[in-house]
Amino acid sequence: MRKLFGTDGVRGVANLEPMTSETAMKLGRAAAYLFKRRSGRHQIVIGKDTRLSGYMLESALTSGICSMGVDVLLVGPMPTPAIAFLTRSLRADAGVGMGPTNRTTASSFFPMTGSSSPTSSRRAWSR
Repeated sequence: MRKLFGTDGVRGVANLEPMTSETAMKLGRAAAYLFKRRSGRHQIVIGKDTRLSGYMLESALTSGICSMGVDVLLVGPMPTPAIAFLTRSLRADAGVGMGPTNRTTASSFFPMTGSSSPTSSRRAWSR
């Protein structure tokens, strides 16, 4: 299996592997599966930027998460630090932001933050 996660999330050009709707849905399902292993109610915060690809990837990621029975809070266009803040404030299991990278204007990435530790969430999701 190929490694998807870099130091701060999944990076790529929208509609090209690994930034496809299919991959986003699989990531959503995998994340939800990990959190469902613990008892209780679970929630993941999702934000994005305003590019059209953000709406496509947001829908796919949300579908994957909800298909596993985990709640999603869509916060709309929002900076990544604000998503991390909301994730901690709401005591959500994780936060995901979809935004541009500094490499090209067509690039996107999914930075992952967890309520306890961003690093531990990313490591768990990438297994």
